[in-house]
Amino acid sequence: MAVTQTSSSPANRPLTPALLLGVLGVVYGDIGTSPLYALRASLLHFSADGLEEWEILGILSLIFWSLILVVTVKYVLLVLRADNKGEGGILALTALAQRVARGERGRLVVMLIGIAGAALFFGDGIITPAISVLSAVEGLKVISPAFDRAVIPISLGVLLALFLVQYKGTHSIGKVFGPITALWFGSLAILGLVEIVVQPHVLLALSPHYAIQFCVNYHLAAFIALGSVVLAVTGAEALYADMGHFGARPIRLVWLWAVLPALTLNYFGQGALLLTDRAALENPFYLLAPAWFRLPLVVLATCATIIASQAMISGAYSIARQCVQLGFLPRLVVCHTSETEEGQIYMPQINLALLVGVIILVVSFHDSDSLAAAYGLAVTGTFLCTTSLLGLVLRRQFNWPLPAVVAVLIPLFILDGGFFISNVLKVPDGGWVPLLLGAGMFILMLTWRRGRELLFARFRQDSLPLKSFLARLPQSRTIRVPGIAVFMTGQADYVPAALLHNLKHNKVLHERVLFVTVENLDVPQAPQRREVTELAPGIHRVMLRYGFQESPNIPRELEALHEYGVAFEPMQASYFLGRETLVAAAVPKMAAWRQWLFSLMSRNSMPATEFFRIPSDRVVELGVRVAI
Repeated sequence: MAVTQTSSSPANRPLTPALLLGVLGVVYGDIGTSPLYALRASLLHFSADGLEEWEILGILSLIFWSLILVVTVKYVLLVLRADNKGEGGILALTALAQRVARGERGRLVVMLIGIAGAALFFGDGIITPAISVLSAVEGLKVISPAFDRAVIPISLGVLLALFLVQYKGTHSIGKVFGPITALWFGSLAILGLVEIVVQPHVLLALSPHYAIQFCVNYHLAAFIALGSVVLAVTGAEALYADMGHFGARPIRLVWLWAVLPALTLNYFGQGALLLTDRAALENPFYLLAPAWFRLPLVVLATCATIIASQAMISGAYSIARQCVQLGFLPRLVVCHTSETEEGQIYMPQINLALLVGVIILVVSFHDSDSLAAAYGLAVTGTFLCTTSLLGLVLRRQFNWPLPAVVAVLIPLFILDGGFFISNVLKVPDGGWVPLLLGAGMFILMLTWRRGRELLFARFRQDSLPLKSFLARLPQSRTIRVPGIAVFMTGQADYVPAALLHNLKHNKVLHERVLFVTVENLDVPQAPQRREVTELAPGIHRVMLRYGFQESPNIPRELEALHEYGVAFEPMQASYFLGRETLVAAAVPKMAAWRQWLFSLMSRNSMPATEFFRIPSDRVVELGVRVAI
C-alpha cells in the first residue's frame, strides 16, 4: 500500500511598504542602472556630424516606447500571467509549455527553446556586472580627467570584492538593497525633472511620431540605433524571474508608480540637457548633476550597480540550480546561506566562472561603450525565447482564441525580432561574446541531457526488473543480515546495479531494504514529497519528489518515514551507491567529442553523497562500467 505526504504552498504575502521596497531593490536593480549608458550609447552612432534635434527626440521616443511595449505591455500585462505554481523565469515557462506541447517533437522543440533561453541568461549574467560597474565608475572621469587610468583598477576591485563575499550570502546586504535603490530612483527622477523644467520642449518625444520619423529617415540604419536602444530594457526579464519571490501584483505596482516614471524623467532630462548642450554627450547622465553632487552620485551609482550585479549573480545561482534539478546540468555544489530561506544559495563553481568571465570582459573591452556592443544579443535572444513559449502557453494553457494570440504575438515578434536583428549586426564589434557564451552553455546542457538519456536507457536494458527479483527472492535462500540498506536508484522499476553487485560478492541482503528514487518535477515546489510502498517483508520503495526550486536532503526525508510505519535508525543505515565508469559502446550513439564532454562533466560533477547530503562515513560505493 502506498502512503503519500502533501506539502502546502506558501501563502501570499500581504502588500506592505517593506515588500514594495524589497521589489524595488531586487527586481529593478538592473533596469534601473540603464540610464548610465543607454541614451549615450544610442546617440553615439549618429554624433559624427553633429546631433540634430529630431535625432535626439527620435531616440528618446524609441526608448520611451520600448519601455512601454517591452516592459509594460509584454512583461507586466502578459508574461506575468504565465506563472508556474507562482514561479516565473524562462525555465519555469519552459516547464509550463512542455505540459501543453503536443507530441514528442513538440516537447523537444520547447525544451530546446528553454535551454537556449537559459544559456543566453548566463551570457547576460557575465556582461551585466561588467558594464554596470564600469559605467558607474566612469563618472570619475567627468569629475576630473586625472581619474581616467583609475577606472579599470577601481572597477576590478569593486567586482572582485563583490564576488569574494558571495559565500556569506545576501541576507545582510539585502536589507539595504531597498533603501539604496529607492534613493537611486529618487535621484534619477529629480535630476531629470530639473532639466525638463529648463527645456520642456523635450516632452514632444512622448509622441511615437518622432520614433517613426527617426526610423523612416534612417531606414535600415535605424537598426543600429535599436541595438543600443534595447539597453534601456535590459533587466526586463527580472520582472518575470523574480515573480516567485514577491508575486506579480507588487512587481506591477512598483513598475507603474515608481520605476517607469523615474526612468522616463531621467531619460528625458538627459535629452533636455543634450538639446541645450550637444557637448554633454560626453556623459549626459553625470552632467545632469551639479558639480558638487557628482562625486556622491558616482558613489550612489556604484552602489546601485553592485545591487544590480548582485541580483544577476543570485539569478545565475537560481537558474543553475534549476538546470541541475531539471537534468540540464550535472550536480553542482549548492551551499545554503540561510537557515530559513531556501532560495538563498551560493554556488562556488558558478561564482568562479562568473568572476573569471567578468574580469576578462573588463580587461578586454576597457570601457562601457565597447561593452554595450556585446550586451544586447543575450537579452534580445531571451526576449524571443520568452515570446515563443508565451504564445504556446496563452493558446493551450489559458485557452486564448487563436486570433487573440496572433494579434498579441505578431507585434511582439516584430519588436523582439527587430531588436535581435539589430544586435546581430553588432557581432563583429563584440556581439560574438554572448553568442559564444550562450552557444557553449547550450552545447553543455544538450550534451548532458542526451548523455543521461542514453545512460538510463542502458541501465534499463542491462538491469533486472524489480518484480522478477521480488518474485524469486523467497526461493533464493538469500541470507538476511541485521541493519538497513538504502539503495539509491534512478529507475524505480528496476533492481539497482549496486544491489546485484552486493549479492554477487557478499551473498547477503539486509533485513530492511529501502529503494530510494529521487524524482525532479517541473514545478517549483513538489506538492507531494514522499510516497512509500511496501514491496515485500522488510523491503520498501521510497519515492522522493522535489521541485526545481528545492534541494534534496535524503537522510532528513528517511528519518520522517516513521510516520508511515517504517522504522529508520540513521546509525544502522548503510547507503549503497553505484559509481558509473563510462566507456564507448561498440556502436556509439553520440559523437566522440560529445562522449568526451559528457564523461568530463560526469567526472567533475558533485559527488552524490554531498548533493543528497548523505553522511560520507555510511556510504558504500560499487563501481559499474556503462557503455553508451
